[in-house]
Amino acid sequence: MDSKRLQILSQTPSLANHFISELRDVAVQKDSLRFRRNLERLGEVMAFKISETLEYADKTIQTPLAQTPQTLLTEFPVLATVLRAGLPFHQGFLNYFDHSTSAFVGAYRVEGGRQLSVHLDYMATPNLEEKILILVDPMLATGKSLVLTYNDMLRFGKPKRIIISAIIASPEGVAHVQEQIPEAELWIGAVDERLNEHSYIVPGLGDAGDLAFGSKS
Repeated sequence: MDSKRLQILSQTPSLANHFISELRDVAVQKDSLRFRRNLERLGEVMAFKISETLEYADKTIQTPLAQTPQTLLTEFPVLATVLRAGLPFHQGFLNYFDHSTSAFVGAYRVEGGRQLSVHLDYMATPNLEEKILILVDPMLATGKSLVLTYNDMLRFGKPKRIIISAIIASPEGVAHVQEQIPEAELWIGAVDERLNEHSYIVPGLGDAGDLAFGSKS
């Protein structure tokens, strides 16, 4: 893994580790509302940390008593997520980047045969030309869906900066994204041990979409 463009939150002790721990804990996972809220809170933490790397400019603000200088963002990023597990995580980002526009992608895993394949069947996105794009998804397993998503989004313009954020990632997924999208900056909550034979992250936390919204048929 290329550490130069990789930030891992769990390497620095903070409350984020408590939120990640609750996401993993099978006892806490029974509360889907708390699971969604922890996804959202980690989105807020990530948004704040990423905001420290963006560009700012001085602006004068008028209060009821006087003018005062403030340092404000010069540009809000486009926030993109993969349905459905990404929705609460995306909401956390949107809570902080509240002037951002959003993009939504429908992607799903097709299991069977010798290899896992990923299909896209929905995309709604604003123009991305010369924008800052933050692509968020709670789980970065193989990395195939994120790479496929990003490459398809390029039909709507080439971002000047691409940031990919996940809560739990596998080393294989991180390596795949870094190989296929070398310009991407990765912000990860924790990088786990490995992928198993079914391409699930170990120890991971299970199926984030099912835990947040209920099992699917």
